[in-house]
Amino acid sequence: MSRVVKKSPSVCTDLPLDNTDICNKLSLLKQLLISCFGPAGRLKQIHNNIGGRVISTSTSSVLLSALSSSQPFINLIRTSVLNHVSRFNDCGLFTAILCLTLLEQAKQSGLRRNVSIIVNKHLLGLCTSYLQGQNCGCKVKLDFCSSQYFITLAFSVISSKPACVLTEPEALHISKLAVQAFLLTVPCNNTGVARLGKTLTVCVEGHPVLDSAVFPGLLVDMPDIFFLNAENLHGRSLCTVLFSASLAGDLCELGDGNIELHGDADTDSQILDQLLELGKQVVQDGVNLFVCQKVIHPVLQQYLRGQSVTVIERLGISLMESLSQLAGAQPVATLHTRIPPKAYGKVKELTIKQFGSKTMLHIHPSGESAICTMILCHRNDTMLSELKVVCQKTEHVLRLTLREPCALMGGGCTETHLAAYIRNKKTHCLGIFCCSQTEYLLGAEGFCRSLESVAAALDHKCGNSLTDLTHAHYWTLPADVVEDHMENSLGVCGCGLVESCPSKKWTYLNTKYPEFSPAPVSKGTHLQVRVLDSFTSKLSGLQVAVETANLALDVQYIIQDTN
Repeated sequence: MSRVVKKSPSVCTDLPLDNTDICNKLSLLKQLLISCFGPAGRLKQIHNNIGGRVISTSTSSVLLSALSSSQPFINLIRTSVLNHVSRFNDCGLFTAILCLTLLEQAKQSGLRRNVSIIVNKHLLGLCTSYLQGQNCGCKVKLDFCSSQYFITLAFSVISSKPACVLTEPEALHISKLAVQAFLLTVPCNNTGVARLGKTLTVCVEGHPVLDSAVFPGLLVDMPDIFFLNAENLHGRSLCTVLFSASLAGDLCELGDGNIELHGDADTDSQILDQLLELGKQVVQDGVNLFVCQKVIHPVLQQYLRGQSVTVIERLGISLMESLSQLAGAQPVATLHTRIPPKAYGKVKELTIKQFGSKTMLHIHPSGESAICTMILCHRNDTMLSELKVVCQKTEHVLRLTLREPCALMGGGCTETHLAAYIRNKKTHCLGIFCCSQTEYLLGAEGFCRSLESVAAALDHKCGNSLTDLTHAHYWTLPADVVEDHMENSLGVCGCGLVESCPSKKWTYLNTKYPEFSPAPVSKGTHLQVRVLDSFTSKLSGLQVAVETANLALDVQYIIQDTN
């Protein structure tokens, strides 16, 4: 008993935001996330101190998942942002940086925490109402008759992930493929409930990015391609059957319960006879393509191939659902009953595709199908893994436009536009809170500065961040340019929709400037928007950032069990 370690008391931290150690860790986390933000962001290499592979990324979902902290207060913010990313797949870094900046501004202002929470909550409602309104000056309507905005939105997501190591033509090529895949997964002629399809991704290492392609239908890895019957690859319609049950002849596939066997019973031959009876039925029913999720007995395979039936085994559960939707077939879960006619499906034809060392069977849909396959190529495995993650996020962002067909101006312009809008509106909201006018104005200024700080975080070249006093868009002035030559050096704003001209006036971010109502960009402009952000993702990110900051401000004690 003398060697038994006594239970340590729990550690209680009072007012965590007043704790120097916690504040230093929050500041370090903010600097790390800012360094990864935007197209010019820096990569981070993460390695667990107990071993494992090295991860190179700037993507919020990978970065925040790999980071760990022994401090519960840090993990509270991290988990909240990760929850947003898991639902919307975009604007993770925006959410985290805005949340941490709001906490920093609240601490620097010296306001009471309950006042900061009330002001933040009110200003969030002001931003949300403005963004969802018809007269929002930083919102772009998406037209499904044109793919231009969708390609711009996809390009904005893909180009903001430098770990993919893509040139501009490569990023544009992948963006077009992502939009093509998205459109292929949207059903066109459904009269009932519309069901979105699926994009399956196949990675090919060691080939140029420009070799990537999208194919309607399904591509299946076929190592035994020489077993295919050449006469059965093409045709007007190939009858297809799918099995989700194992056809290997194992007793465990007979179901649960006790099995009684006679001493002279030959179970192997009996099960094999049953499998061959199954094979005879599918041949009589005119099946051309026989697919099993699991293993098929070699004798059954030989019999089916002898009858000119194409056989695919070990398809896997991930492809089974997609093939079922593509062929219109119902997977058969048992081999002990006759296959009902409604279980059969149809595919148009089978072709062979070669990608590097991979030989793949291309299963074409017989009619309109919302299933497609994207072949992703890249020079090495690290870049390919990051590109696959980014393409999946891009697909999700594009799907969100079906719910809300609009986007927000990117490149920091939405943040500066919102800040100017709040500064213009804040004087109309005085006297409605349980705080003084000075406290409200101080809280509102901290909120606006937080939004502008997120926009300024996009610049990684030590330039000067500005906003114009007409549309309140974001501009970057190189550090080596003097103010006298400002007009010739600014070019266009962050989103690319506003061009500099002699009549425009600018001011540096996070400085006092005359309040004004930001004007929307006229529709007659000859410029095209170059950077777009997902409306749904950014709106949710804004809400999550403010609500998480308010939750963190409201934490009085942290009780941590150290045993």
